[in-house]
Amino acid sequence: MLSVTRAQVVGLLAPVLALLVFVGARHVRSGSADEQRVDALRPVVENVRGADGRRLVVHVVGAVRRAGLYRLADGARIDDAIRRAGGATPRADLALVNLAAPLVDGQQVIVPARERPAGGDTVGSPAGGRSPGAPAAISLATATLEQLDTLPGIGPVTAQRIVDWRQAHGPFSSVDDLDAVPGIGEARIEQLRDLVTP
Repeated sequence: MLSVTRAQVVGLLAPVLALLVFVGARHVRSGSADEQRVDALRPVVENVRGADGRRLVVHVVGAVRRAGLYRLADGARIDDAIRRAGGATPRADLALVNLAAPLVDGQQVIVPARERPAGGDTVGSPAGGRSPGAPAAISLATATLEQLDTLPGIGPVTAQRIVDWRQAHGPFSSVDDLDAVPGIGEARIEQLRDLVTP
């Protein structure tokens, strides 16, 4: 009958134990790497989910400095949309706007302008046949940057472009000449037609 000493048993089991420790360590490291990959992707997934589920697009027009489309967080108010559009112009009548109203996706936010009396017109003969009490039209030939900036959809940049075009090409012969100014299209011209004169 063979006699096996304790030292021989330990010698036989040592390689087996070393192999088990090595395999276990690889499994732990692999699991940790997988968890790290998941943690690294989590902000990306959450960001995409936020863009799809917690954002909305609104159209801001009227007496604001930069009319256009804006993306805001879900839960934003009309006041937030107006601020994103550069704020209201001096002519804006914010008393007619519920600034606390919540926004919904696809909403158009309209900021009305206060009507100004035709101060420089002769009584009984308003310029351009405009009715008494209607706001005075702004002359494209003499308007300052500040005056142009009060027009709906015309911010500081577009106002400067109008002045630059006027200095380079001379006075506007008609309101339709605004089509030559970068950033002003047919839709904007129709919006301005009753508010400006050549």
